[in-house]
Amino acid sequence: MIRRPPTIVCYICGREYGTKSISIHEPQCLKKWHNQNSLLPRELRRPEPKKPEVRTITAALNEAAWTSAQSQLVPCDVCGRTFLPDRLIVHQRSCKPRAAK
Repeated sequence: MIRRPPTIVCYICGREYGTKSISIHEPQCLKKWHNQNSLLPRELRRPEPKKPEVRTITAALNEAAWTSAQSQLVPCDVCGRTFLPDRLIVHQRSCKPRAAK
């Protein structure tokens, strides 16, 4: 049986990274988040994600990071699906209300 190397979930984007590369990824991901957030219309801009304070157990840290990443998603007013703010704009172009039967 082959074991996967341990990974840590990024609290910003929700993707998994190795224990060595997460410290490289997080500052770059936060910078990218700030750039993308500044390009959004004012009503879709989000507050900066906060890094979870859990430090001891990797599973608890991953759960907290995943929850933080999910809280950055914005629901569509028409269908209720959630998207990253920049992708919501693209989705709203094609999302139409369902016709009543």
